Amino acid sequence: MSATPAARPVDGQPVRVDFVSDVVCPWCAIGLQALLAAAQRIDGLQLELHFQPFELDPDLAPGGEDLQQRLMRKYGMSAEQYKASNEAIRARGAELGFTFDPDKRTRSFNTFDAHRLLHWAGEQGDAAQLRLKRALLTAYFTEGEDVSDHEVLATAAAQAGLSIDAARAVLQSDRYAEAVRADETRWRQAGINAVPSVVFNNQHLLQGGQPVETFEQALRQLSGLSA
Repeated sequence: MSATPAARPVDGQPVRVDFVSDVVCPWCAIGLQALLAAAQRIDGLQLELHFQPFELDPDLAPGGEDLQQRLMRKYGMSAEQYKASNEAIRARGAELGFTFDPDKRTRSFNTFDAHRLLHWAGEQGDAAQLRLKRALLTAYFTEGEDVSDHEVLATAAAQAGLSIDAARAVLQSDRYAEAVRADETRWRQAGINAVPSVVFNNQHLLQGGQPVETFEQALRQLSGLSA
């Protein structure tokens, strides 16, 4: 008697996810890793992932600022609290397969141009935008690169499989500046003032670096795909 073939997973309802975040936000990197891990657990999931802009430090000048000094001033942290926070972030990232190197990540940078480039990548498709987002997160958190530097951004685009020349052309212009500012305003007006903010189907919100299981539960409920 022959074995019965495994049933092909039945696709559920598409789930749109707007991931409001910044490329210098460690909990955004953690949240994204957890979301993607959750999606991998669900056969047949149709995930429509869109990255939306949020600037943690829009006032930073070129060259950025010492990260420890800025965070200690901004959040009233002590040096010991800063060190403990870095270790917690490093450990959580390691659990999810993402490398944080606090010895290399020593400065905070303006990310407006990174968001312009992500907007451009989004026009190439969701997969291209995701690849660029991950390349930018790695450039900053793992390699300690200056993600306000145009050549760093263009290189990340190339690593994501996009045209480095096209990326440079975007960065050397003011293309997508108005679109990014409009998106930032729209999300602020919707009540988003902290990141990561993960919005499902334009109506359900999860914030922070949630566990994989929390994202999995939300995705299963909204897609109709049970465990």
